[in-house]
Amino acid sequence: MITNYFKIAWRNLLKNRFYSLINCTGLTIGLGVGILILLWVQDELSFDRFHRQSDNIFKLENRVGTGSSQQIWTSTAAPIGILGKKELPEIKDAVRLFRNNQYILFTYKDKVFNENNSSFTDPNLFSVFDFKLIKGDSRKPFFDENSIILTETTAKKYFGDEDPIGKIISANDKVSFMVTGIIQDLPKNSSIQADLFLPISRLFKNMYSRRQDGRNSDNDFHQFDYSTYLLLQPGQPVGNLPDKLRNIHLRNKADDTDVAYLLQPLAKMHLYRSDGSEKGIETVRMFIIIALLILGIACINYVNLSTARSILRSKEVSMRKIVGAAKIQLFLQFLIETTLLFLLATLFALVLLYLLIPVYNQIAGKELVIDFTSYRIWEVIGLTIGGTLIASSIYPALLLSSFDPMKALKGKVSGKINEALFRKGLVVVQFSISVMLIAGTFIISNQLKYIRSKELGYDKTHVLSFPMYGIGKHYDAVKADLMNKPGINAITRGSSNIVQLGSQTGDNEWEGKEAGETLMLRPMAIDKDFMPFFKMQLLQGANFTGSVADSLHFILNETAVKAARIKDPIGKKFRLWNFSGTIIGVVKDFHFESMKQKIEPAIFSYYPDYMNRIYIKTTGEDAAKAIGAAETSWKQYNGQFPFSYAFLDDTFNDMYKSEKQTGLLFNIFASIAILISCLGLFGLAAYTAQIRTREIGVRKVLGSSVTGIIGLLAKDFIKMVLIGIIIAVPIAWYAMDKWLQDFAYKIDIQWPVFALSGLLALTVALLTVSFQSIKAALMNPVKSLKSE
Repeated sequence: MITNYFKIAWRNLLKNRFYSLINCTGLTIGLGVGILILLWVQDELSFDRFHRQSDNIFKLENRVGTGSSQQIWTSTAAPIGILGKKELPEIKDAVRLFRNNQYILFTYKDKVFNENNSSFTDPNLFSVFDFKLIKGDSRKPFFDENSIILTETTAKKYFGDEDPIGKIISANDKVSFMVTGIIQDLPKNSSIQADLFLPISRLFKNMYSRRQDGRNSDNDFHQFDYSTYLLLQPGQPVGNLPDKLRNIHLRNKADDTDVAYLLQPLAKMHLYRSDGSEKGIETVRMFIIIALLILGIACINYVNLSTARSILRSKEVSMRKIVGAAKIQLFLQFLIETTLLFLLATLFALVLLYLLIPVYNQIAGKELVIDFTSYRIWEVIGLTIGGTLIASSIYPALLLSSFDPMKALKGKVSGKINEALFRKGLVVVQFSISVMLIAGTFIISNQLKYIRSKELGYDKTHVLSFPMYGIGKHYDAVKADLMNKPGINAITRGSSNIVQLGSQTGDNEWEGKEAGETLMLRPMAIDKDFMPFFKMQLLQGANFTGSVADSLHFILNETAVKAARIKDPIGKKFRLWNFSGTIIGVVKDFHFESMKQKIEPAIFSYYPDYMNRIYIKTTGEDAAKAIGAAETSWKQYNGQFPFSYAFLDDTFNDMYKSEKQTGLLFNIFASIAILISCLGLFGLAAYTAQIRTREIGVRKVLGSSVTGIIGLLAKDFIKMVLIGIIIAVPIAWYAMDKWLQDFAYKIDIQWPVFALSGLLALTVALLTVSFQSIKAALMNPVKSLKSE
């Protein structure tokens, strides 16, 4: 019997090729894109969950500062985790990592490698986390402070097919390291990433061996540079553990009264902040909704066309009932028809998925792989297809199997609800979704344009920058040489990248500071040419002169002066770290972080030894010559390291890479939603023209014009689209206003965006419907009446 059902279903699909093609195309696109988006969602939700002890691992973070300058730091002081493990029974283990982004030059025999993705870590990293050691002992991964562990790919790069264990490699031609372990390449969905690991004891030796102030890795609570992970006892609640850790901190550094500790669950670290606020989870939710909306549109197409054509199949159903077919048999028949169509659509969707993955990875910045041997991919595919199949098939099958045979033979098909009204409602939903996605696309695009065009407070045009590894002490010679080269207009230096200052400190003092108050500042050391170079505006006072006396001077931005409540700041005393001096200038606020953040307090000092980044202003047209000259100087003083530079415009744009990806994906998804919606509209228009063939013929015989016929057939569809636009506008307005709240500096949502979105959707719908309407209106009325 089942075989017979499939035969009949196949014949019906072939008999109605036009509608089958529309349904299959809509389902293929919807399923393919829906599965693709949900695979991305699954990847995001899987971050750091592959560790067996992930439920008990927490990242330790700090809330620092007071008042408006309060910040969350994702790194901590070196001793806190170890002291917590010793003193607090709730902590089973503690691991520290120090990410080293500077280049290290490794050599093995005659091979030279430049690495800038290494980490110093405690040896218990490999027992707390499930990073698999292919070779080596996880209980004793480092033999001593001159040990090194490589990832599988890095080991292959260094040693080829040789056994790496016991091999000696040298770093910067100064220190030799023995390979004591090979680790499996870290998963892409791990927040911890490195190509090689070194013992943290080696780092501490380099940092503290020459210090005269008594600081060491066991008591230095001044530097918050370490990612600290705590493994709690199984089932141990966090409770008041952060307060206990804070007490340990204050016992060792009593003046840090503004410090509080936060524990971030490892499994939530990728998508949430340690204070519980949302981070990437907002985008995940958005993409889940988009996937469901696209799948919903595909389902609506199928339901609409299936129910619309119910009148054409009513006589078939009635004859089957009269000859003895039971309702359940008819239900199964129509269910199998839907299943067969879904099997075809699924096959095509998987092919489409395979073709789209490389393009999607490039757009979304992911490395998703279609591995059909993984149960995870079948979870997504199975749930997506199963859910869509159920949503699409149940109602049409119930409707078609429930006809009264005698009424249906007379052409009187009716159900418990008004099917025509139901279909119109579904079309309204489709175009509401489409308009929302189109409006979202416009608003995201406008926000990104605003960011790119907003006055930053400094001029970054045609400026290239690179760190001065090894050439800092030759800066004056390098500058003098480069200023004589074509394509170079100006040169300056500083301690940080002006686009993203990065570091913060609360170690400061000024006249009028209240007891217990902490002002978090963004510090940057700059030379005398820095502000003129970037065309920054001094509101009060003077710039640095380059003299030795400048080491006793500071320049603050407007926000720092306001936050510190300093009136008439010029000449006032100020202390930064161990340096005491006076304020000589106030610079106009400028943006040195993402537009998602408000401008923060910043302080500028003159410490040449700290200035390790060079900036070169090019003419634009001769930028290539300027880059070549810079590379020549680099090789002269630091030739063993690779020359790597970036234009500030590119660095600035990279800060909004995620938003640009979201905007581009919105464009694509909105286009797909419109395409699928129009497929359904096209099918419904064809069906409408088909069932009204006789009416159209009569109207033409009685003198109706082609324009009148087109208007007659199109007006109902246009009404539905207009209602969809009206529903979509407030929803889209609310959703995008919430998205814009992430930005401290943002556009105002304007009504023309929604007018343009609605007009675009209306135009596309009108073109879709008009094709079938014109075709029907131009048909010979004699032929129409004869065929009827």
